[in-house]
Amino acid sequence: MAHHRAILAAAAMLFLLVLVPGVTAAETYGFVTKWGSQGSGDGQFIRPIGIAIDPEGNVYVADGQNSRIQKFTSGGTFITKWGSPGSANGSFYTPFGVAADPAGNIYVTDLSYHRVQKFTPDGSFITKWGSAGSANGSLRSPSGVATDDDGNVYVADAYNYRIQKFTPDGSFITAWGSEGSGDGQFDNPAGIAADASGTIYVVDSNNHRIQKFSSEGKFLGTWGSMGDTDGKFQYPGGIALDNAGNVYVTDTFNNRVQKFTPDGTFVTKWGSIGSGDGQFQSPTGIAVDSSGNVYVGEYGTNRIQKFALTAEVLPLPGMANAPTDSDGDGLYEDLNGNGRADFADIVLLYDQMDWISEHEPVPYFDFNGNGRMDFDDIVTIYEEL
Repeated sequence: MAHHRAILAAAAMLFLLVLVPGVTAAETYGFVTKWGSQGSGDGQFIRPIGIAIDPEGNVYVADGQNSRIQKFTSGGTFITKWGSPGSANGSFYTPFGVAADPAGNIYVTDLSYHRVQKFTPDGSFITKWGSAGSANGSLRSPSGVATDDDGNVYVADAYNYRIQKFTPDGSFITAWGSEGSGDGQFDNPAGIAADASGTIYVVDSNNHRIQKFSSEGKFLGTWGSMGDTDGKFQYPGGIALDNAGNVYVTDTFNNRVQKFTPDGTFVTKWGSIGSGDGQFQSPTGIAVDSSGNVYVGEYGTNRIQKFALTAEVLPLPGMANAPTDSDGDGLYEDLNGNGRADFADIVLLYDQMDWISEHEPVPYFDFNGNGRMDFDDIVTIYEEL
């Protein structure tokens, strides 16, 4: 073991002299499963909109015209539901956005009653806030909702053309935005998401773009314009982030999903108009679970589709066998393909990191989960042996 530590230390020193570029291979997403049809029965929908994933991996869907929330397993098995038409606590007229906080509490925006309601994971009512208006804490057709790691709640206040930030119990903190197309302005802000550092991403739907802000509303950047080529949008709707901070957007009128890096660099896309597996008719809500699976709700076909990253894993140079996921965790620790993870795999990872970055699906080898290949991946796999 002392010999192994010495080799690892030497590798670390060499790595400081040669930076490994974070180039990613082309990515594709494959259809996994689907559920839902038009109707009001359990597991059926009429105009599903928002989607959220709780810390346990359960899926929550805002079933818009059924005025309810439905809860499912990650595979689409129905668990429970709550809500009915009305203005009483726990009732909805048009539930639109849905989000889960780190404790598993569920927040739902009601587009027509201009409010946010908070529930336990099983649908028990906790609290509510908001009423029609433009004052701080008032709302006008709230759409998307998101929570950060501290439990703060961000609401896309669509027809006040702003974002409002609240404490977990609904106390107003701050707001930003106005009507327009300039930096920090909005025309129908829709989906909203927060990353682990508190950076906020907003779908500025009628401006056909994504805007990025600090947690206090400082403008950080934007990308997108109207069109159907890579990186452009036609009335985008929902937005979600994975653990590495990559951004997924439902490009609603283009009937596709686009994936970007945190700074807006295009990564991949999938979907076309239709009702087949992997096709869409007005995709709206989107969520990503901790394993990187992507869930998309369709307004037009009243269903949820689930997708996963699919890519061929190739043998590394000089190896007869392709890497394998020896423990079933979705990461390919067995780089030399001998059926087990051992120190030879660490050496191979160090020697072939450039090649892996360029030829393999990087998420399969991103052992520290930071979205790129770097020396910390070697340290992580070494510590797990």
